[in-house]
Amino acid sequence: MKLLNNSEIFISIAETAEILGVCTTTIRRYKKSKKLLPHHRTLGGHRRYSLKIITKLTSNIVEEERKTILYSRVSSHDQKDDMKRQSARLLVAAEIDNSINIELIEDLGSGLNYKKRGLKKLIKMIISSEISTIYLTHKDRLLRFGSDLIINLAKEFGTKVKILEAEELTFEQELSHDVLEIITVFSAKLYGSRSHKNRKNKKQHN
Repeated sequence: MKLLNNSEIFISIAETAEILGVCTTTIRRYKKSKKLLPHHRTLGGHRRYSLKIITKLTSNIVEEERKTILYSRVSSHDQKDDMKRQSARLLVAAEIDNSINIELIEDLGSGLNYKKRGLKKLIKMIISSEISTIYLTHKDRLLRFGSDLIINLAKEFGTKVKILEAEELTFEQELSHDVLEIITVFSAKLYGSRSHKNRKNKKQHN
């Protein structure tokens, strides 16, 4: 870092990279694309960047590096067609909004399952400030209970959430959907437990 007579501060490429949270290779790429140019070079040929300009550009550059996430989820393997439809709709919506740096996360599991691989990845990316916008077909694609918590968490980290179908359900409709989801999950668990027990008994008798 160097302070000139006019009190303007100029910093090295390494210091610039550290402030922006990227590697020096990325800074060189910014120069080629003219996204960020050095103010001047030293007599030794080293690039020097204006700290004042870096400070102004930081938020814009970081925002461009953040991802647009398309999150789709189904409960079982036999719903692959539904997964494809969700993902296709999300992609169209993101492209209409001229979104960049798009990544698709397709998740498999119940809306009551908080340990889904895709959901865990999504939360990790949110708290790492890696996401600019999340696209969902419905709010309950995240979770049947607790989706508002994830959405509020996203907002705290500057992540927008766009829901394509914000359907308004009556209290009775919402309650019946929740009860059906609970019955489906626990029925599957009970069936799985009985199947495991039957296979175990069969092995013991053989």
